[in-house]
Amino acid sequence: MTAITCVEDFRQLFQRRVPKMFYDYCESGSYTESTFRKNTSDFDTVNIRQRVGVDISDIDTSGVMGGAQAAIPAGLAPIGMLGIQHPAGEIEAALAAKRFGIPFTLSTMSICSMEDVAEATKTPFWFQLYVVKDRDFVRDLIHRAKAIGCSALVVTMDLPMLGQRHKDVKNQLSIRPNLRNMLNIATKPRWAMGMATTKYRSFGNVIGHAKGVEDLSSLLVWAAEMVDPSLDWEDIEWIRKEWGGPIVLKGIMDAEDAVIASKMGIETIVVSNHGGRQLDGAGSTISLLPQIADKVGDKMELIVDSGVRTGADIFRARALGASGVLLGRAMVYSLGAMGGEGVSKMLEIMRKELLITMGLAGVTSLDAITRDCVYKQDS
Repeated sequence: MTAITCVEDFRQLFQRRVPKMFYDYCESGSYTESTFRKNTSDFDTVNIRQRVGVDISDIDTSGVMGGAQAAIPAGLAPIGMLGIQHPAGEIEAALAAKRFGIPFTLSTMSICSMEDVAEATKTPFWFQLYVVKDRDFVRDLIHRAKAIGCSALVVTMDLPMLGQRHKDVKNQLSIRPNLRNMLNIATKPRWAMGMATTKYRSFGNVIGHAKGVEDLSSLLVWAAEMVDPSLDWEDIEWIRKEWGGPIVLKGIMDAEDAVIASKMGIETIVVSNHGGRQLDGAGSTISLLPQIADKVGDKMELIVDSGVRTGADIFRARALGASGVLLGRAMVYSLGAMGGEGVSKMLEIMRKELLITMGLAGVTSLDAITRDCVYKQDS
């Protein structure tokens, strides 16, 4: 653990410890992967102003995420199949978030069910909702999340159709691996032993709940057919009425869409391109964040994801208008590498990086991080 000093260290260990098809599932984007790459590289074009002569003996990294206090302005993003990257992965990550003091978001396509996570954590978390064609199932998910006390509903907007990821197709990604994948799994004994001994191996939110989905075979058919291209703003109004609590809209990448959400009374949006896994050729989230912040930043909470790998990236996001970030791949790397202990370590690294960045930039609170604190490379 002492050899781990940054998120990249976790990525390398993650790559060694999990089967190739599941590493590729995480570390890939759609088609040419141009947006996937820009999400990280565009953070590097945002320079941070170094300031001196400021008393930085007392720095506060805490902020507000979804209306609640958090140790750093970050939460754990909804990631499908966390329980495949590490046994009981959703529970492990949720417990790490609880220990650290930030929100955790459970994906609809999680391995551990929302009830499993609630029982294990005894703490409210956010639930991410995929809006599928079967609206009765969507309603059931909403009411289940309400029943276990989820504190926010995160509605994913950018999945009306699936972007193709070439690596998944070539790997024939499946919970039931082919011979080539089985041979690769044989080289990952730590992962294989963990998966052989865990009781969490299915999609707990879906199997036994969605119509006609009773096992993995029927789930695969259902998943391919249930993506709903008709999702529109009227559906969001319907979801709001069914839920009756705080809603976070995830997948907003255009200022006009942010304005629509604001006029509807949505209080929080996530500027997200699904980690570069949907529309290849879209801009990076950090490059589009200022435009969206200029339009609605004073009217709603803005969270950004996709490409955040360091505490300095959190600083950059705050400077360009975000209230906080969601950590997706950084969480998967650390979870797949070392389980919940790895996620806890990753969060401590992020907090230390943020604190040092704030100090050397001459600010002692998140509110003091403004657009004046950064500049573009060509400026």
